[in-house]
Amino acid sequence: MKGDYQDLVDEISALLGAPATLENRDFRLIAFGAHDSDDDLAMDPVRTRSILTRQSTADVRSWFEAFGIARATGPVRIPAAPDAGVFRGRICLPVRYRGIVQGYVWLLDQEPGKPGPEPAALDAAMEVAQRIGVLLAEEAKAGADLSREFLAVLTAGRGWQQDMAVAALRVALGPDGDGLHAVVCVTPWPGEAPASVPGAAAVCVVPRRSGGEPGGGAGPGAGTGTGAGTGSEPAGRPALAVLLRLRSTDALAPALAAVARLLPRAAGATGATGATAPGGNGPAGKATGGKATGGGSGGSGGATAGTAAPTATTRGATAGVADPVRGLADLPAAWEQAVAAARAAAAQPRFGPVAQWAAIGPYRMLATLAADPVDDPAARTLLAPTHRELARTAEIFLDCAGQAGRAAAALGIHRQTLYYRLARVEQLTGLDLDEGEDRLLLHMALKASRLA
Repeated sequence: MKGDYQDLVDEISALLGAPATLENRDFRLIAFGAHDSDDDLAMDPVRTRSILTRQSTADVRSWFEAFGIARATGPVRIPAAPDAGVFRGRICLPVRYRGIVQGYVWLLDQEPGKPGPEPAALDAAMEVAQRIGVLLAEEAKAGADLSREFLAVLTAGRGWQQDMAVAALRVALGPDGDGLHAVVCVTPWPGEAPASVPGAAAVCVVPRRSGGEPGGGAGPGAGTGTGAGTGSEPAGRPALAVLLRLRSTDALAPALAAVARLLPRAAGATGATGATAPGGNGPAGKATGGKATGGGSGGSGGATAGTAAPTATTRGATAGVADPVRGLADLPAAWEQAVAAARAAAAQPRFGPVAQWAAIGPYRMLATLAADPVDDPAARTLLAPTHRELARTAEIFLDCAGQAGRAAAALGIHRQTLYYRLARVEQLTGLDLDEGEDRLLLHMALKASRLA
């Protein structure tokens, strides 16, 4: 399909004698013609960024849409705007199918005073744009159909319902159904699923739970292994599920770049710090604002004095990636892994905005156990906002394997101050920090309290 788009873009470039670019209606780059011009203005900042990052910013998108390109049925001329990085005017050919805009073909307009493309050439280019519209609409339709089947696999109850959903998805995927796949969870996700995600076999939005119950299927953590209770999503928030098609396990890393590009759109709806406006037009992989204010390293000795205590704050968008699986039978369990990794990424900034299941350490177990907010009576008082510093002290002490010297150094306090705080922790919790099981309970409660 990608080759078809490239051929059609090259055809338009030849008709109009100018390099063309094709973007979908979300302003994500699909294909572009060769740029062999000596004209420095042929690659202004907006076009350069579109090609290098495969997307445009929210501001650029809004500026172009203000010229009515989403409603136009013919070529639209847009003047230059140097302040916005548009050094050369544009000609936009709207790509439509049955009246619905599917994308846009962009060409650089001629400089003022020079003749532009002939009307006949523009008419011929619009005919090619219509053929592109048919392809985009067919691809969107196929993706939507597959999305329904993918969603059914993730939300069906265990037993014959799940078996039937997996069988339907296998038929829809054809020979690819037996290949290697990775499941991704992006949460929270605003609105509908994107029309397409590079490298994805299917995408769908898993809805928010209603009344505390999963949207169909068993409850979170039901089943065995990785908590393969289907139909769950992070803390009742809507999530985007992506089924990535892989040629090998080595192909996972580049596939994650496409996942990172989804985060600005997701984070833009949460109001997270550093997020861009909705529409998926921010810098790829930069939506790391709104992270948990809790801290303390999950590994020994990694804590820092600037780490805050675990709190239930609003977090930005995060993504989790499951271990690759071959075939489709293990997709529900892989979805649970992806959900757990996304929750871990929200809980621990050190995992980054895109976390892989294999890399989240103890959160593999904690995310499975703590499907709902933790409310252990022993830790309840300690987790109150008034005791945030004590909770932070306890977590870092436990992160440091109970070694007082390391914990005091990480906190930047005197050892006697540490002992005083730990005594207060014992008073508030009723736990004995000299007892291994009490330490385990408190450490799990503090870590699990971070999970979104």
